[in-house]
Amino acid sequence: MSNQSILQEFHKQLADSIPANVFVKISLGNYQGNDKELKNVYVRRIKIKKVEMLSFTYRNKTRDIVKNFSIEDGLTRISHFISNDFRICTFFSTEKEVIVEHDKKGVITVRVRMIKIEAPVMLSHDKEKKRLIKPAGKTYLQELKITDANGAVYKNAQDKYKQINQYVALLDPLIRTLPAGKFKKVVDMGSGKGYLTFALYDYLVNVLKINASVTGVEYRQDLVDLCNKIASGSNFKGLDFVQGSIEEYDSEGINLLIALHACDTATDDAIYKGIKGNAELIVVAPCCHKQIRRQMEKGKVANELDFLTKYGIFLERQAEMVTDGIRAQILEYFGYKTKVFEFISDAHTPKNVLIVGVKTKDHAVDKAVLLDKIKRTKEYFGIEYHHLETLVQI
Repeated sequence: MSNQSILQEFHKQLADSIPANVFVKISLGNYQGNDKELKNVYVRRIKIKKVEMLSFTYRNKTRDIVKNFSIEDGLTRISHFISNDFRICTFFSTEKEVIVEHDKKGVITVRVRMIKIEAPVMLSHDKEKKRLIKPAGKTYLQELKITDANGAVYKNAQDKYKQINQYVALLDPLIRTLPAGKFKKVVDMGSGKGYLTFALYDYLVNVLKINASVTGVEYRQDLVDLCNKIASGSNFKGLDFVQGSIEEYDSEGINLLIALHACDTATDDAIYKGIKGNAELIVVAPCCHKQIRRQMEKGKVANELDFLTKYGIFLERQAEMVTDGIRAQILEYFGYKTKVFEFISDAHTPKNVLIVGVKTKDHAVDKAVLLDKIKRTKEYFGIEYHHLETLVQI
């Protein structure tokens, strides 16, 4: 049989394997083409928007490149590779392994080995991410216009749904560090429409099986009424929303205090409430940093960084870092092991810094050293006072 006849027969095997659902994968090796970087090509079946395709992974010396083609174009490309560039092709079906190889004289030979492989599971091109908050059967997600009655996430609510899940995923390991049975009271300061408050309660009670009460504190009465109505309709008996300001709320006995995007000094008010209530866990995502920025603009201290702070955008960023840095130091002063990391990517909100304070008995700090650092930082940037510093009176 001629080389051309062998290749035609092999192409037919490949084409027949797709509708028969026996195609598993293809490996192309011993590359002899002109691309100095290319080493191998691997092919598998995928689905993109319910359309079956062939995914090619081009294995180069320094990186992999993935390209997807229709079944017809993909099969044509495989035949071209075998005819011109690669000297060996291994095709795996559910029943056999077929090796097509060029020998040193250019003659194509075919070897077949009978095997048994289970039919491959069709993979989506965009692998579904693991979500801690599942959309199906969630009354509160329907009422908040994130999903429809069937649990499908609305297109215009995809970002909010991702935000909810990232928020819960970040809190999960922190919550698990707290002593079992001690986690009872959660307060979300400035809860707004309650997207994240509902999700956290759902996760605590229905996933982690923690018998906790969660309270959302919100100044706008219409949002409080709306959220309480949704909580009642969802049968969330341990979740409630109260009208009031952060400063007025009695934080005694709380285990976890949350304040996401509380504007300017409202974040300081929330941290203070957490410290005063001796919360085991304080989680804040600051928003706006006007109090410190105004003082830095007014002070205009000459130092090694003044060439940066004369530009508005750099001054804003510097004010954010200084404000949150002092907040972290004050939390350390009161016995909290503090972390600062990214909360949510810019695709969802630009306010992407999360400050976490975990109360620990063995977290020994030199308070005098911390106070000196805060003092020298304020002097360096021309800051008269930090709002949180005045609240805790250090």
